[in-house]
Amino acid sequence: MTELMKAVVTTIDENEPLSEKNVPLPSVGNYDVLVKVAATSVNPVDVKQLELAMVAKEERVLGFDAVGAVVSIGSEVKKYKVGDRVFFAGELGRTGSNAEYEAVNENLIAKAPDNLSDVEAAALPLTFLTAYEMLADKFGIKMTAGSATGKALLIINGAGGVGSIMIQLAKWLGMTVIASASRDETIEWVQQLGADFVVNHRKDYVAEMKRLGFDEVPYIAVLHSLDQHFEAAAELVGTYGHIGAIVQSTQPLPVGLIKNKAASLDWEFMFAKTNAHQDIASQGNALALLSNLVTSGVVKSTISQTLDGLSVATVEDAQQKVSAGNMLGKLVIKY
Repeated sequence: MTELMKAVVTTIDENEPLSEKNVPLPSVGNYDVLVKVAATSVNPVDVKQLELAMVAKEERVLGFDAVGAVVSIGSEVKKYKVGDRVFFAGELGRTGSNAEYEAVNENLIAKAPDNLSDVEAAALPLTFLTAYEMLADKFGIKMTAGSATGKALLIINGAGGVGSIMIQLAKWLGMTVIASASRDETIEWVQQLGADFVVNHRKDYVAEMKRLGFDEVPYIAVLHSLDQHFEAAAELVGTYGHIGAIVQSTQPLPVGLIKNKAASLDWEFMFAKTNAHQDIASQGNALALLSNLVTSGVVKSTISQTLDGLSVATVEDAQQKVSAGNMLGKLVIKY
């Protein structure tokens, strides 16, 4: 195997923040597998990491979600062998998936579903893990079919990447799902994914929820613009309920609004476990569940757009589309 690989790398030139370079293959630790990347999806975190790299003037290979074939394994790897087709969401601080090869800890990966193409599979890991961890780790819902039957979940920004997979996961859990969407295409998208009701987050959706018979709900996932939606969520969340968020607020939140309900504001950050080296195997286990759910037809890929080729042009195009803030499902780059 060649000692160098093609990669898209951040630069210190703010006028040209990305460049194509030949860089050394990532080092493979005892518990790592080396994957030849076939496809990667682009998430808002990729945009944020590019901004941080530019501020820090660092050369980095970004990218997280990926699918590909294992080409070598570390000395202590037990779960996987060369030739296995795997998918994963990676971790911060390592050479990412905007490259021909990526080294990943075996505990963070799972075998990709056989019934999905590379681009379909690459669309899923990061958003699924985010949705899974919010529902399981933060909301305390048991991850078995029908375990939350009769419970209501409001998802703000239901048509985005996390919302698209959360709708499907919540329906498997037996939940009644109310998803927010504002455009004809996003309304149709969330309905096709299984949302029971749709409310418009650009209008008075608190009143709309109450007209639908939901004076309060036990679970609310705010997946976009927490500052804008917190007060509405605080009004709708039930006593001892949960408001989950994935996007940092830009100003102080009036958290006192949920005090007398003894409700919780739960932050979900998919990279927290790997950053702290805590319970990382739970992510590989969650992806194994995802693979089973996809294989059995319970969950389908949330891919909506595909770009071709590992290049600065495709990565920049993908990041621009994602940063526009109106994504439907997921965008994937096929190498």
